[in-house]
Amino acid sequence: MATSCGLFTGLRRCAPHFANSVRWRRQLSSLCSSSSPVERRKDDQLKSKIFGQKNPGRSATTVIQKWVDRGNKVSVLELRRISIQLLKSKRFDHALQILAWMEAQSDFRLSPGDHAMRLELIIKVKGMLKAEEYFENLAATASKKAACLPLLHGYVVEKDTEKAEALMLKLGGLGLIVSPHPYNEMMKLYMGTCQFRKVPLVVVQMKKNKIPLTVLSYNLWMNACAKLSGVASVEMVYKEMVNDENVQVGWSTLSTLANVYMKAGLVDKASLALRRAEEKLSDCIRLGYFFLITQYTSLKMKEDVLRLWEASKAVPGRIPCTNYMHILLCLVKLGDIVEAERIFMEWESTCFRYDVRISNVLLGAYMRNGMVEKAESLHLHTLQRGGHPNYKTWEILMEGWLKSQYIDKAIEAMQRGFSMLQDCHWRPSDDTIMAFAGYFERHGNIEDANWYVRVIHDLGCASLPLYKSVLRLHLSAQRSASDILKMMEKDMIEMDDETSALVQAFEV
Repeated sequence: MATSCGLFTGLRRCAPHFANSVRWRRQLSSLCSSSSPVERRKDDQLKSKIFGQKNPGRSATTVIQKWVDRGNKVSVLELRRISIQLLKSKRFDHALQILAWMEAQSDFRLSPGDHAMRLELIIKVKGMLKAEEYFENLAATASKKAACLPLLHGYVVEKDTEKAEALMLKLGGLGLIVSPHPYNEMMKLYMGTCQFRKVPLVVVQMKKNKIPLTVLSYNLWMNACAKLSGVASVEMVYKEMVNDENVQVGWSTLSTLANVYMKAGLVDKASLALRRAEEKLSDCIRLGYFFLITQYTSLKMKEDVLRLWEASKAVPGRIPCTNYMHILLCLVKLGDIVEAERIFMEWESTCFRYDVRISNVLLGAYMRNGMVEKAESLHLHTLQRGGHPNYKTWEILMEGWLKSQYIDKAIEAMQRGFSMLQDCHWRPSDDTIMAFAGYFERHGNIEDANWYVRVIHDLGCASLPLYKSVLRLHLSAQRSASDILKMMEKDMIEMDDETSALVQAFEV
């Protein structure tokens, strides 16, 4: 592995003109508008045919080839547009197939941005090894330059420090022009892998190579300094940023500074930084408002949370459901259920589609606070309004009813929730698992217990205490436990003395 001090020394000093897939996507809309109405109608027909292939197993390439074989023309520009829309719709396989088809055509020439997008899609569909192979086979320097950023980002996502550092060295060896973006990616990687001491070294190399620091560069540097040496060093970085003519201090930097102060217990300084951050908020984007609302919540400043919530309504457009979820979560965390109910009713009065995730926030608050009747009433109301319970709904009801000893209702909620688990990564806690197992054992519900242990086994959550409970139940009922023992063997459960005694009792 390269040493961190000399990591970027091979990179050339140059202006930031790093090509990437994002830039060409932004330029595409203006280019597409040059098509004639007839051409656009044809293009839309092709797009409709491709988007009609809902099954990922069906090939977008086949659709394009049939379109061409019937005498229709296709343009690079239109195929790019379709592939971008597929990417936005998370139809990664079909987007990749289109770019692969384009590259295979002798009369089509892919731009560096096309290559960058194709590599990005290869990572999503086929993984990093195939992406590395594709990158190595790119002949043009411009294409390598464009594609190296998504490749580097892939290493950052996988937290592969060794390969990321090797790629940075390779970029230097190839003499590729660089911008702050790859440096920022490396800083994100070092922060994500707790290698905080390497972040200032990246900054040193940026300055040495005359690469201008961005707002993100300063924010990452400030966070690293907070981890390494505390508030004073963070304030020094902030002061340097204020004096840097190439960047403008915005709400994100002041939010970062406030977060540092909060962790240091400097509440007054944190509050002041947040007030200054508010002055930098955009009139067109709500994102910053909710970062600051979260921080005010951490400081337990409810009045400021509500004030900023009302201020966010001045941003044009409908308030997204995610924003309602955010404010409800903050108010529940602050213990103000009454205010949360008011905002929930405000959302209900304006919503077009009932989003059960929002009602789940209030449902969870009711159950955690022992307000079972209000929770049940809200659940029924949600169903009447057309809401569709998700696994989280059933988890909340299951745990709430279990805690309140409404076992029959809890079992029904458990069955409903477990039926949805193939579509998500949620798993019940050990305490919840054993609470149901204990109930089945105490009441001799062997059929329910057998169903239950199979489900928990299939979820990969089975444990020795669970199996012992079911074994005791089978022994008491004088029923064979061969299926249970097979599951234990498959889960490689190590038996203790009690379990061994139970197994021997079955043999007798």
